[in-house]
Amino acid sequence: MFKKTTGALRLCALGAAMALGAGTASAINLQQAYDAALKNDPTFKMGIYENEAGKESRIIGRAALLPNISASYSSTRNRVDQTQVIGGKDVLSHPQYISRGAAIQLRQPLFNMEGYARYRQGVAQSKEAEAKFEMSADEVAVRVAQAYFETLFSNDQLTLVMAERDAFVEHMKVNKRLFEKGEGTKTDMLEIQARLDLSEAKVLEAQDALTAARNTLEGLMGMTADSLAPLAPNFRIERITPATFEEWRAIALENNPELKAARLAVEVYQQEVKKIRAGHMPRLDLIATYSNNDSETISTFNQSTLNRSVGIQLNVPLYAGGQVSASSRQAAAAVERYKAELDVRTNRMLVELRKAHGVVVSSTARVNALVKAVESGNLLMKATEQSIKGGVRINLDLLNAQQQMVTSQRDLAQARYGYLLGVLRLKAAAGTLTGADVSEIAAYFR
Repeated sequence: MFKKTTGALRLCALGAAMALGAGTASAINLQQAYDAALKNDPTFKMGIYENEAGKESRIIGRAALLPNISASYSSTRNRVDQTQVIGGKDVLSHPQYISRGAAIQLRQPLFNMEGYARYRQGVAQSKEAEAKFEMSADEVAVRVAQAYFETLFSNDQLTLVMAERDAFVEHMKVNKRLFEKGEGTKTDMLEIQARLDLSEAKVLEAQDALTAARNTLEGLMGMTADSLAPLAPNFRIERITPATFEEWRAIALENNPELKAARLAVEVYQQEVKKIRAGHMPRLDLIATYSNNDSETISTFNQSTLNRSVGIQLNVPLYAGGQVSASSRQAAAAVERYKAELDVRTNRMLVELRKAHGVVVSSTARVNALVKAVESGNLLMKATEQSIKGGVRINLDLLNAQQQMVTSQRDLAQARYGYLLGVLRLKAAAGTLTGADVSEIAAYFR
Protein backbone atom coordinates (compact mmCIF):
# COMPACT_ATOMS: atom_id res chain seq x y z
CA MET A 1 0.00 0.00 0.00
CA PHE A 2 1.03 3.59 -0.62
CA LYS A 3 2.09 5.85 2.19
CA LYS A 4 0.23 9.10 2.85
CA THR A 5 1.68 11.64 0.43
CA THR A 6 2.31 15.36 0.64
CA GLY A 7 -0.84 15.93 -1.43
CA ALA A 8 -2.95 14.13 1.17
CA LEU A 9 -1.43 16.14 3.97
CA ARG A 10 -2.14 19.29 2.01
CA LEU A 11 -5.76 18.20 1.57
CA CYS A 12 -6.11 17.69 5.31
CA ALA A 13 -4.77 21.18 5.84
CA LEU A 14 -7.25 22.54 3.34
CA GLY A 15 -10.10 20.79 5.09
CA ALA A 16 -8.97 22.33 8.35
CA ALA A 17 -8.79 25.70 6.64
CA MET A 18 -12.42 25.33 5.60
CA ALA A 19 -13.44 24.51 9.14
CA LEU A 20 -11.54 27.43 10.55
CA GLY A 21 -12.06 29.84 7.64
CA ALA A 22 -9.64 32.69 7.15
CA GLY A 23 -9.75 33.82 10.75
CA THR A 24 -6.69 35.09 12.53
CA ALA A 25 -6.10 37.28 15.53
CA SER A 26 -6.38 40.37 13.31
CA ALA A 27 -9.33 39.16 11.20
CA ILE A 28 -12.10 41.62 10.42
CA ASN A 29 -15.44 40.53 11.83
CA LEU A 30 -18.91 41.38 10.51
CA GLN A 31 -19.49 44.12 13.09
CA GLN A 32 -16.29 45.89 12.10
CA ALA A 33 -17.19 45.58 8.42
CA TYR A 34 -20.63 47.07 9.08
CA ASP A 35 -19.23 49.95 11.15
CA ALA A 36 -16.68 50.72 8.44
CA ALA A 37 -19.40 50.70 5.75
CA LEU A 38 -21.48 53.20 7.73
CA LYS A 39 -18.50 55.56 7.55
CA ASN A 40 -17.14 54.84 4.09
CA ASP A 41 -19.76 53.31 1.79
CA PRO A 42 -20.38 55.89 -0.99
CA THR A 43 -23.97 54.75 -1.55
CA PHE A 44 -24.80 55.20 2.14
CA LYS A 45 -23.12 58.62 2.12
CA MET A 46 -25.45 59.60 -0.72
CA GLY A 47 -28.38 58.62 1.48
CA ILE A 48 -27.04 60.73 4.35
CA TYR A 49 -26.81 63.87 2.23
CA GLU A 50 -30.16 63.22 0.54
CA ASN A 51 -31.72 62.99 3.99
CA GLU A 52 -30.05 66.23 5.07
CA ALA A 53 -31.37 67.95 1.96
CA GLY A 54 -34.84 66.48 2.48
CA LYS A 55 -35.08 67.86 6.01
CA GLU A 56 -34.97 71.39 4.59
CA SER A 57 -38.14 70.81 2.56
CA ARG A 58 -40.24 71.28 5.71
CA ILE A 59 -38.63 74.67 6.40
CA ILE A 60 -38.90 75.73 2.77
CA GLY A 61 -42.60 74.87 2.71
CA ARG A 62 -43.29 76.61 6.02
CA ALA A 63 -41.71 79.83 4.73
CA ALA A 64 -44.80 80.49 2.57
CA LEU A 65 -46.91 80.92 5.74
CA LEU A 66 -44.48 83.07 7.72
CA PRO A 67 -43.91 86.85 7.48
CA ASN A 68 -41.84 88.12 4.60
CA ILE A 69 -39.77 91.17 5.50
CA SER A 70 -37.92 93.19 2.91
CA ALA A 71 -35.92 96.41 3.00
CA SER A 72 -34.94 98.77 0.21
CA TYR A 73 -32.80 101.86 -0.23
CA SER A 74 -32.35 104.10 -3.23
CA SER A 75 -30.26 107.16 -4.05
CA THR A 76 -30.89 108.90 -7.36
CA ARG A 77 -29.28 111.90 -8.98
CA ASN A 78 -31.88 113.93 -10.88
CA ARG A 79 -31.66 116.69 -13.51
CA VAL A 80 -35.00 118.27 -14.40
CA ASP A 81 -36.02 120.55 -17.29
CA GLN A 82 -38.46 122.85 -15.49
CA THR A 83 -40.49 125.59 -17.20
CA GLN A 84 -42.10 128.29 -15.05
CA VAL A 85 -44.22 131.27 -16.05
CA ILE A 86 -42.70 134.39 -14.56
CA GLY A 87 -44.04 137.82 -15.56
CA GLY A 88 -46.00 136.24 -18.38
CA LYS A 89 -42.91 134.60 -19.82
CA ASP A 90 -41.81 130.94 -19.79
CA VAL A 91 -38.56 130.60 -17.92
CA LEU A 92 -36.62 127.34 -18.41
CA SER A 93 -34.40 126.11 -15.56
CA HIS A 94 -32.46 122.90 -14.91
CA PRO A 95 -32.50 122.14 -11.20
CA GLN A 96 -30.34 119.24 -10.05
CA TYR A 97 -30.87 117.32 -6.81
CA ILE A 98 -30.41 113.95 -5.18
CA SER A 99 -33.46 112.02 -4.00
CA ARG A 100 -33.12 109.33 -1.37
CA GLY A 101 -35.53 106.76 -0.09
CA ALA A 102 -35.47 103.93 2.44
CA ALA A 103 -38.28 101.54 3.28
CA ILE A 104 -38.94 98.35 5.17
CA GLN A 105 -42.01 96.25 4.50
CA LEU A 106 -43.62 93.28 6.25
CA ARG A 107 -46.03 91.00 4.39
CA GLN A 108 -47.92 88.41 6.43
CA PRO A 109 -50.17 85.95 4.57
CA LEU A 110 -53.66 85.83 6.09
CA PHE A 111 -55.33 83.57 3.56
CA ASN A 112 -53.02 81.65 1.22
CA MET A 113 -54.18 78.21 0.13
CA GLU A 114 -51.15 77.74 -2.08
CA GLY A 115 -48.81 78.48 0.83
CA TYR A 116 -50.65 76.03 3.09
CA ALA A 117 -50.45 73.27 0.43
CA ARG A 118 -46.77 74.08 -0.08
CA TYR A 119 -46.17 73.65 3.66
CA ARG A 120 -47.97 70.29 3.77
CA GLN A 121 -45.99 69.20 0.72
CA GLY A 122 -42.72 70.19 2.41
CA VAL A 123 -43.61 68.12 5.47
CA ALA A 124 -44.35 65.09 3.28
CA GLN A 125 -41.11 65.55 1.34
CA SER A 126 -39.14 65.71 4.57
CA LYS A 127 -40.73 62.50 5.86
CA GLU A 128 -40.17 60.83 2.48
CA ALA A 129 -36.45 61.66 2.66
CA GLU A 130 -36.34 60.23 6.19
CA ALA A 131 -38.00 56.99 5.04
CA LYS A 132 -35.57 56.68 2.12
CA PHE A 133 -32.65 57.16 4.50
CA GLU A 134 -34.01 54.44 6.76
CA MET A 135 -34.24 52.20 3.71
CA SER A 136 -30.64 52.98 2.73
CA ALA A 137 -29.50 52.15 6.28
CA ASP A 138 -31.21 48.76 6.01
CA GLU A 139 -29.73 48.20 2.57
CA VAL A 140 -26.16 48.86 3.70
CA ALA A 141 -26.53 46.27 6.48
CA VAL A 142 -27.82 43.66 4.03
CA ARG A 143 -25.23 44.53 1.38
CA VAL A 144 -22.33 44.32 3.82
CA ALA A 145 -23.54 41.00 5.23
CA GLN A 146 -24.08 39.59 1.74
CA ALA A 147 -20.62 40.70 0.57
CA TYR A 148 -19.06 39.34 3.78
CA PHE A 149 -20.80 35.97 3.39
CA GLU A 150 -19.96 35.76 -0.31
CA THR A 151 -16.31 36.37 0.45
CA LEU A 152 -16.25 33.60 3.04
CA PHE A 153 -18.17 31.26 0.75
CA SER A 154 -15.85 32.04 -2.17
CA ASN A 155 -12.96 31.06 0.09
CA ASP A 156 -14.80 27.83 0.94
CA GLN A 157 -15.39 27.18 -2.76
CA LEU A 158 -11.71 27.74 -3.52
CA THR A 159 -10.80 25.27 -0.80
CA LEU A 160 -13.13 22.69 -2.34
CA VAL A 161 -11.80 22.96 -5.91
CA MET A 162 -8.25 22.88 -4.61
CA ALA A 163 -9.14 19.68 -2.75
CA GLU A 164 -10.61 18.25 -5.96
CA ARG A 165 -7.46 19.17 -7.85
CA ASP A 166 -5.27 17.50 -5.23
CA ALA A 167 -7.45 14.39 -5.40
CA PHE A 168 -6.94 14.21 -9.16
CA VAL A 169 -3.20 14.74 -8.72
CA GLU A 170 -3.08 11.83 -6.29
CA HIS A 171 -5.30 9.77 -8.57
CA MET A 172 -2.92 10.55 -11.43
CA LYS A 173 0.00 9.23 -9.35
CA VAL A 174 -1.89 6.04 -8.56
CA ASN A 175 -2.81 5.44 -12.20
CA LYS A 176 0.77 6.12 -13.28
CA ARG A 177 2.10 3.50 -10.85
CA LEU A 178 -0.54 1.04 -11.96
CA PHE A 179 0.30 1.72 -15.60
CA GLU A 180 4.00 1.20 -14.91
CA LYS A 181 3.16 -2.17 -13.36
CA GLY A 182 1.01 -3.09 -16.33
CA GLU A 183 -2.23 -2.95 -14.34
CA GLY A 184 -3.52 0.33 -15.78
CA THR A 185 -4.42 1.65 -19.20
CA LYS A 186 -3.48 4.68 -21.25
CA THR A 187 -7.17 5.62 -21.39
CA ASP A 188 -7.31 5.90 -17.59
CA MET A 189 -4.26 8.14 -17.67
CA LEU A 190 -5.82 10.45 -20.31
CA GLU A 191 -9.14 10.60 -18.49
CA ILE A 192 -7.56 11.64 -15.20
CA GLN A 193 -5.34 14.16 -16.98
CA ALA A 194 -8.42 15.74 -18.59
CA ARG A 195 -10.13 15.99 -15.22
CA LEU A 196 -6.99 17.42 -13.67
CA ASP A 197 -6.77 20.09 -16.36
CA LEU A 198 -10.45 20.97 -15.79
CA SER A 199 -9.89 21.19 -12.04
CA GLU A 200 -6.99 23.59 -12.61
CA ALA A 201 -9.36 25.82 -14.57
CA LYS A 202 -11.88 25.61 -11.71
CA VAL A 203 -9.19 26.71 -9.25
CA LEU A 204 -8.43 29.79 -11.36
CA GLU A 205 -12.14 30.55 -11.65
CA ALA A 206 -12.61 30.21 -7.89
CA GLN A 207 -9.64 32.48 -7.24
CA ASP A 208 -11.19 35.13 -9.52
CA ALA A 209 -14.53 34.79 -7.74
CA LEU A 210 -12.84 35.21 -4.36
CA THR A 211 -10.99 38.31 -5.58
CA ALA A 212 -14.22 39.82 -6.95
CA ALA A 213 -16.13 39.13 -3.72
CA ARG A 214 -13.33 40.60 -1.61
CA ASN A 215 -13.17 43.70 -3.83
CA THR A 216 -16.90 44.21 -3.43
CA LEU A 217 -16.62 44.00 0.35
CA GLU A 218 -13.61 46.31 0.41
CA GLY A 219 -15.52 48.84 -1.72
CA LEU A 220 -18.28 48.90 0.89
CA MET A 221 -15.88 49.09 3.82
CA GLY A 222 -13.43 51.55 2.33
CA MET A 223 -10.55 49.42 3.61
CA THR A 224 -8.75 46.17 2.88
CA ALA A 225 -10.23 42.84 3.95
CA ASP A 226 -7.42 40.31 3.64
CA SER A 227 -8.65 38.21 6.55
CA LEU A 228 -12.25 37.70 7.72
CA ALA A 229 -13.55 36.12 10.90
CA PRO A 230 -15.31 32.82 10.10
CA LEU A 231 -18.42 31.31 11.65
CA ALA A 232 -18.00 30.32 15.27
CA PRO A 233 -18.17 26.57 15.97
CA ASN A 234 -21.06 26.98 18.42
CA PHE A 235 -23.49 28.07 15.67
CA ARG A 236 -27.10 27.61 16.69
CA ILE A 237 -30.26 28.69 14.87
CA GLU A 238 -32.54 30.83 17.01
CA ARG A 239 -36.29 30.74 16.65
CA ILE A 240 -37.61 33.91 15.06
CA THR A 241 -40.50 35.88 16.50
CA PRO A 242 -43.16 36.30 15.32
CA ALA A 243 -43.27 32.89 13.71
CA THR A 244 -46.02 33.15 11.10
CA PHE A 245 -45.73 34.90 7.76
CA GLU A 246 -49.04 36.72 8.26
CA GLU A 247 -47.67 38.43 11.36
CA TRP A 248 -44.54 39.49 9.47
CA ARG A 249 -46.74 40.68 6.60
CA ALA A 250 -48.78 42.94 8.88
CA ILE A 251 -45.61 44.41 10.41
CA ALA A 252 -44.06 44.99 6.98
CA LEU A 253 -47.13 46.71 5.53
CA GLU A 254 -47.00 49.17 8.39
CA ASN A 255 -43.25 49.69 8.88
CA ASN A 256 -41.44 48.90 5.61
CA PRO A 257 -39.46 52.09 4.80
CA GLU A 258 -39.81 51.65 1.04
CA LEU A 259 -43.60 51.55 1.36
CA LYS A 260 -43.50 54.54 3.71
CA ALA A 261 -41.56 56.49 1.09
CA ALA A 262 -43.97 55.42 -1.65
CA ARG A 263 -47.02 56.47 0.39
CA LEU A 264 -45.40 59.81 1.15
CA ALA A 265 -44.62 60.29 -2.55
CA VAL A 266 -48.37 59.97 -3.21
CA GLU A 267 -49.05 62.59 -0.53
CA VAL A 268 -46.43 64.92 -2.05
CA TYR A 269 -48.26 64.92 -5.37
CA GLN A 270 -51.66 65.20 -3.71
CA GLN A 271 -50.43 68.43 -2.14
CA GLU A 272 -49.07 69.44 -5.55
CA VAL A 273 -52.61 69.18 -6.91
CA LYS A 274 -53.92 71.39 -4.10
CA LYS A 275 -51.09 73.85 -4.60
CA ILE A 276 -51.85 74.21 -8.30
CA ARG A 277 -55.60 74.47 -7.79
CA ALA A 278 -54.96 77.27 -5.32
CA GLY A 279 -54.15 79.31 -8.42
CA HIS A 280 -57.92 79.89 -8.68
CA MET A 281 -58.16 81.02 -5.04
CA PRO A 282 -57.86 84.60 -3.73
CA ARG A 283 -54.94 85.59 -1.55
CA LEU A 284 -55.14 88.00 1.36
CA ASP A 285 -52.04 89.58 2.93
CA LEU A 286 -51.39 91.98 5.76
CA ILE A 287 -48.88 94.64 4.69
CA ALA A 288 -47.05 97.03 7.02
CA THR A 289 -44.61 99.58 5.61
CA TYR A 290 -42.21 102.05 7.18
CA SER A 291 -40.51 104.45 4.74
CA ASN A 292 -38.39 107.59 4.82
CA ASN A 293 -37.97 109.67 1.64
CA ASP A 294 -35.91 112.79 0.97
CA SER A 295 -36.58 114.95 -2.11
CA GLU A 296 -38.66 112.19 -3.59
CA THR A 297 -39.88 114.38 -6.51
CA ILE A 298 -39.29 117.88 -7.83
CA SER A 299 -42.40 119.04 -6.02
CA THR A 300 -40.99 117.76 -2.70
CA PHE A 301 -37.50 119.11 -3.33
CA ASN A 302 -35.66 119.62 -0.04
CA GLN A 303 -38.52 117.93 1.79
CA SER A 304 -38.29 114.84 3.92
CA THR A 305 -41.28 112.55 4.54
CA LEU A 306 -41.71 109.70 7.04
CA ASN A 307 -44.52 107.29 6.27
CA ARG A 308 -45.98 104.49 8.39
CA SER A 309 -48.74 102.38 6.86
CA VAL A 310 -50.66 99.22 7.74
CA GLY A 311 -53.26 97.61 5.51
CA ILE A 312 -54.47 94.49 3.73
CA GLN A 313 -54.07 93.48 0.12
CA LEU A 314 -56.46 91.15 -1.71
CA ASN A 315 -55.39 89.49 -4.96
CA VAL A 316 -58.05 87.63 -6.94
CA PRO A 317 -56.87 85.60 -9.98
CA LEU A 318 -59.38 85.75 -12.83
CA TYR A 319 -57.90 83.97 -15.84
CA ALA A 320 -54.50 82.45 -16.62
CA GLY A 321 -55.10 81.07 -20.10
CA GLY A 322 -56.11 77.60 -18.84
CA GLN A 323 -52.71 76.91 -17.27
CA VAL A 324 -54.06 76.24 -13.79
CA SER A 325 -56.63 73.69 -14.98
CA ALA A 326 -54.17 71.88 -17.25
CA SER A 327 -51.49 71.77 -14.54
CA SER A 328 -54.06 70.43 -12.06
CA ARG A 329 -54.99 67.58 -14.40
CA GLN A 330 -51.31 66.84 -14.97
CA ALA A 331 -50.61 66.66 -11.23
CA ALA A 332 -53.70 64.48 -10.66
CA ALA A 333 -52.38 62.02 -13.25
CA ALA A 334 -49.05 61.96 -11.40
CA VAL A 335 -50.91 61.08 -8.18
CA GLU A 336 -52.48 58.04 -9.85
CA ARG A 337 -49.10 57.06 -11.26
CA TYR A 338 -47.51 57.07 -7.79
CA LYS A 339 -50.45 55.11 -6.39
CA ALA A 340 -49.79 52.44 -9.00
CA GLU A 341 -46.09 52.49 -8.10
CA LEU A 342 -47.06 51.99 -4.45
CA ASP A 343 -48.95 48.84 -5.45
CA VAL A 344 -45.94 47.60 -7.44
CA ARG A 345 -43.58 48.16 -4.51
CA THR A 346 -46.01 46.50 -2.11
CA ASN A 347 -46.23 43.36 -4.25
CA ARG A 348 -42.46 43.26 -4.71
CA MET A 349 -41.84 43.71 -0.99
CA LEU A 350 -44.27 40.92 -0.09
CA VAL A 351 -42.51 38.56 -2.51
CA GLU A 352 -39.13 39.36 -0.92
CA LEU A 353 -40.64 39.02 2.55
CA ARG A 354 -42.10 35.61 1.80
CA LYS A 355 -38.82 34.47 0.23
CA ALA A 356 -36.78 35.60 3.25
CA HIS A 357 -39.29 34.05 5.67
CA GLY A 358 -39.20 30.78 3.75
CA VAL A 359 -35.39 30.70 3.88
CA VAL A 360 -35.35 31.33 7.62
CA VAL A 361 -38.02 28.73 8.33
CA SER A 362 -36.49 26.01 6.13
CA SER A 363 -32.92 26.65 7.25
CA THR A 364 -33.32 24.75 10.49
CA ALA A 365 -33.98 21.43 8.74
CA ARG A 366 -31.34 22.10 6.06
CA VAL A 367 -28.63 23.03 8.57
CA ASN A 368 -29.44 20.05 10.80
CA ALA A 369 -29.23 17.68 7.81
CA LEU A 370 -25.88 19.10 6.72
CA VAL A 371 -24.53 18.92 10.28
CA LYS A 372 -25.29 15.19 10.20
CA ALA A 373 -23.60 14.97 6.78
CA VAL A 374 -20.46 16.56 8.20
CA GLU A 375 -20.52 14.20 11.19
CA SER A 376 -20.93 11.25 8.83
CA GLY A 377 -18.06 12.55 6.74
CA ASN A 378 -15.84 12.70 9.80
CA LEU A 379 -16.71 9.10 10.66
CA LEU A 380 -16.04 8.04 7.07
CA MET A 381 -12.60 9.68 7.11
CA LYS A 382 -11.66 7.97 10.36
CA ALA A 383 -12.90 4.63 9.09
CA THR A 384 -11.00 5.06 5.84
CA GLU A 385 -7.81 5.90 7.71
CA GLN A 386 -8.17 2.71 9.77
CA SER A 387 -8.83 0.71 6.59
CA ILE A 388 -5.66 2.11 5.02
CA LYS A 389 -3.67 1.00 8.05
CA GLY A 390 -5.26 -2.43 7.71
CA GLY A 391 -4.39 -2.63 4.02
CA VAL A 392 -8.02 -2.66 2.86
CA ARG A 393 -8.12 0.83 1.39
CA ILE A 394 -5.59 3.04 -0.39
CA ASN A 395 -4.71 6.71 -0.02
CA LEU A 396 -7.01 7.63 -2.92
CA ASP A 397 -10.01 6.41 -0.92
CA LEU A 398 -9.03 8.78 1.88
CA LEU A 399 -8.74 11.64 -0.57
CA ASN A 400 -12.24 10.94 -1.89
CA ALA A 401 -13.61 10.85 1.66
CA GLN A 402 -11.86 14.11 2.47
CA GLN A 403 -13.25 15.71 -0.68
CA GLN A 404 -16.74 14.63 0.32
CA MET A 405 -16.12 16.03 3.78
CA VAL A 406 -15.00 19.40 2.41
CA THR A 407 -18.08 19.54 0.15
CA SER A 408 -20.36 18.91 3.14
CA GLN A 409 -18.58 21.60 5.17
CA ARG A 410 -18.96 24.06 2.31
CA ASP A 411 -22.68 23.29 1.89
CA LEU A 412 -23.20 23.62 5.65
CA ALA A 413 -21.47 27.00 5.71
CA GLN A 414 -23.56 28.13 2.74
CA ALA A 415 -26.77 27.07 4.50
CA ARG A 416 -25.73 28.98 7.62
CA TYR A 417 -24.86 32.08 5.59
CA GLY A 418 -28.24 31.79 3.87
CA TYR A 419 -30.02 31.62 7.22
CA LEU A 420 -28.23 34.66 8.64
CA LEU A 421 -28.78 36.68 5.47
CA GLY A 422 -32.41 35.59 5.43
CA VAL A 423 -32.88 36.92 8.97
CA LEU A 424 -31.43 40.29 7.96
CA ARG A 425 -33.55 40.47 4.82
CA LEU A 426 -36.67 39.46 6.70
CA LYS A 427 -36.22 42.20 9.29
CA ALA A 428 -35.23 44.73 6.64
CA ALA A 429 -38.38 43.97 4.64
CA ALA A 430 -40.47 44.23 7.80
CA GLY A 431 -38.89 47.59 8.66
CA THR A 432 -37.64 46.40 12.04
CA LEU A 433 -33.92 46.01 11.28
CA THR A 434 -31.66 47.88 13.71
CA GLY A 435 -27.97 48.06 14.53
CA ALA A 436 -28.61 45.67 17.42
CA ASP A 437 -29.83 43.04 14.94
CA VAL A 438 -26.60 43.38 12.96
CA SER A 439 -24.64 42.94 16.20
CA GLU A 440 -26.58 39.73 16.94
CA ILE A 441 -25.69 38.35 13.51
CA ALA A 442 -22.07 39.47 13.94
CA ALA A 443 -21.90 37.44 17.16
CA TYR A 444 -22.06 34.28 15.00
CA PHE A 445 -18.54 35.13 13.76
CA ARG A 446 -15.46 35.15 15.96
